[in-house]
Amino acid sequence: MRSAVPSPIMAAEQGQETGGGPPRLEEDARGQRLLVRGIWRLDTIAPLARRLEHQKAPDPGWRLDLSGLEGLDTAGAVFLNRLARSLGGPETLTGASERHRALLELATETEHAPGAPPPRPNPLARLGRLTLIHLERALGFLEFTGALVADTLPRLPRPHRLRWRQVIAGIEQAGVHALPIVGLLAFLMGVVMAYQGGTVLQSYGANVFLVELVGITMLRELGPLLAAIIVAGRTGSSYAAEIGTMRITEEVDALRTMGITPYEMLVLPKVLALVVAMPLLSLWADIAGIFGGMMVASTLYDVSFLTFLDRLPTAVPVRMFWAGIGKTPVFALLIAMVGCYQGLKVRGSAEEVGRATTLAVVQSIFLVIIADALFSITFQQFGI
Repeated sequence: MRSAVPSPIMAAEQGQETGGGPPRLEEDARGQRLLVRGIWRLDTIAPLARRLEHQKAPDPGWRLDLSGLEGLDTAGAVFLNRLARSLGGPETLTGASERHRALLELATETEHAPGAPPPRPNPLARLGRLTLIHLERALGFLEFTGALVADTLPRLPRPHRLRWRQVIAGIEQAGVHALPIVGLLAFLMGVVMAYQGGTVLQSYGANVFLVELVGITMLRELGPLLAAIIVAGRTGSSYAAEIGTMRITEEVDALRTMGITPYEMLVLPKVLALVVAMPLLSLWADIAGIFGGMMVASTLYDVSFLTFLDRLPTAVPVRMFWAGIGKTPVFALLIAMVGCYQGLKVRGSAEEVGRATTLAVVQSIFLVIIADALFSITFQQFGI
């Protein structure tokens, strides 16, 4: 509603009686004064407000005479205060009874009172709040894991009931389509690692130990970890966005209506596809990274391809390879489950989809690195 009042020429309801009735403004015959008549309440002022929207406010100097005001509530008081401000301020209100004046003053104070800023919590309170938030998220993820296990375990002994077409499509999307980016980044990582390490080894005349440096680092740590991080950013985010969009469009609710759980249709095929694709991507990253290291060793440090390949099986124990590959199914489970969990948590808007996608990537990478650290400690304890 714009703050406007009727001009003297276009006064509303001028011909009605001054008794009770709808709210109205009448021009005083003596001029420079608008007479407020009727009952000004929330349920009665709407028609007058619509008319005032299209009328031009009079020049400053006009006053509002409230001596004929018969009824007033908070909405009417706010409306009259706005009319008064359009005429010059609260001093333009005259003739109000004591009861009406008190209500007008209360409405003015409430309308202009600044909201009290919330108290700033102390650092310990903020830490406690963040701890509770993360604990609630962890419990939610644990609940999701339990529901997924309870829903999918009875299906595993009957593989003919699994949706293999979706699993194969997921392997193609998460694995085959990711080969170029994983191979390129692993190759460059091998190049960088061999170049940086070779400079130090060359000063000691130990160029040949580039084989151990590149082989052990790529097979045991960098290959699986690099593949997992790329898949978390590429595939985990797509899982969260896909399922989150289905939540907004109510497709997940439609599946439940048809008796199909989202775990069976959406989550399980993605988990199985990523568990199959991740070890293969890790193997591809190992090969690309070692090849990049071989190129640098041959070009800059006089370690030929034949020497590199001949020394690799004896310099790098096979357990290093299996230690790296053995971690990848766990990485795949974490990435797929976090992506699907964040997608199923989406509620309401496209903004939530973006938030879920971001959380899926960040949490997946965080959990993968934590899992990798735990694997390293465990392998060290068992002498692997």
